[in-house]
Parts: sequence; structure tokens; C-alpha cells
Amino acid sequence: MTPQAVYEIIGYIASILIAVSLMMSSLLKLRFTNLIGAIVFTVYGLLIKAYPIAAVNGFIVIVDIYYLYQMLRAKEYFSLLEVTKGSRFLHTFLNFHREEIHRFFPNFVYEASDTHLAFFVLRDMVPAGLFIAEPTGSQSAHILLDFVAPGYRDLRVAQFVFVENAHIFREKGIHRLTAEATTPKHAGYLKRVGFQPEVGFRSETKADGQTRYTLTIA
Repeated sequence: MTPQAVYEIIGYIASILIAVSLMMSSLLKLRFTNLIGAIVFTVYGLLIKAYPIAAVNGFIVIVDIYYLYQMLRAKEYFSLLEVTKGSRFLHTFLNFHREEIHRFFPNFVYEASDTHLAFFVLRDMVPAGLFIAEPTGSQSAHILLDFVAPGYRDLRVAQFVFVENAHIFREKGIHRLTAEATTPKHAGYLKRVGFQPEVGFRSETKADGQTRYTLTIA
């Protein structure tokens, strides 16, 4: 392979990384991927002696590093806001995010109930997520909705709910949470959060294999 071909491959890789970064909803992931792409582009510019390209992307590297540093050192304020049965804001939130919710939870239909455990997750006082679960028996509940708004999908909301505030479930006598993965992406999220697949379970709404996951609240 000639040096010129290697240079072209490096340029393509840099272009792909920049393009992928612009498709990410998480600002942290966007900045990090963009940083890697800018570094590769800087190397590419130096290799082909296109110094303007190297200079511009070198500047982008500095900008990305600065904002990543600011984002990583910032301490965000998280809190939970319990949802009441007749909440008008709940319906407004569900309607506003209807398409995104349907994308991850295609079978979700909200039905108000006094038995539901429902709360918003506020991130710097912004409603970043909505959690709704339904008791299913002794010490267990099934998650109907665990939605996080675009721009906040970095698992920090999940960490706050399932780890830092696990006591909320225990106080209500819930020691086992179940959730059905309706998409491969949702299944990946559940595994990263700590849910374990139930061996041999087959969904009533999906005939091709196991979709339910369980999380034990210690």
C-alpha cells in the first residue's frame, strides 16, 4: 500500500468520526468523538502538508478539550419529583416526547393509576427523565416507562435512579424490578444499568425469544 493510499484512509476515518459525532444526542459523546476526529484530521493535514487543515483542526482539538473539561468537572444537581395521578405536566411531557417514547417503548400507553410509582428525574431542575412502574406482586414491580430525554442519555440519570436512590424502591417494599426490552438498543441499556436477562422468558407480545430483564434491589 502506497503512502498516498494510507493518507487517504486516515482522511476517510477522520471524516467518518466527525460525521458520527454530529449524529449523537449526548453532548459528552459528541464532544469526545469530535475530539478524536479532529485529532485524526490534524494528523492527516500534517501528513499531506495541508497546514491550513492541520491548523483549523488543531484549534478544534483545543476547543473540544476545553469544553470536555468543563463538562466533566461540572457538578449537576439531580432530584426526583413524584408524579400525581392527575398531573397536567405529565400529559404535556408525554405528548411532547411522544415520538421518542414510541421509538423506545412502542407498546407503552399511559393509563393513570393510584398504584403506579411515577416520578420525574430533574437534572439541574430540567425534567430529563420519566419513570413509571407498576407493582406486580410481593416485593416486585414492572417498569412501564424508563424514558430519558435526548441530550441526557449518558447513564447518569439511570445511576441516580437505580443506584443512588435505590432506597426509594426499598421503602415501598420493592426489591425486584422487571423490564421488557422492546428494541436491541433498549436491551443494551438495561444490561449496562445492571439488569439481568430472565432465562427462558418469552414475551406475550413478541414471539422471538427472551425480552424480559430483572434488577434486584439490594
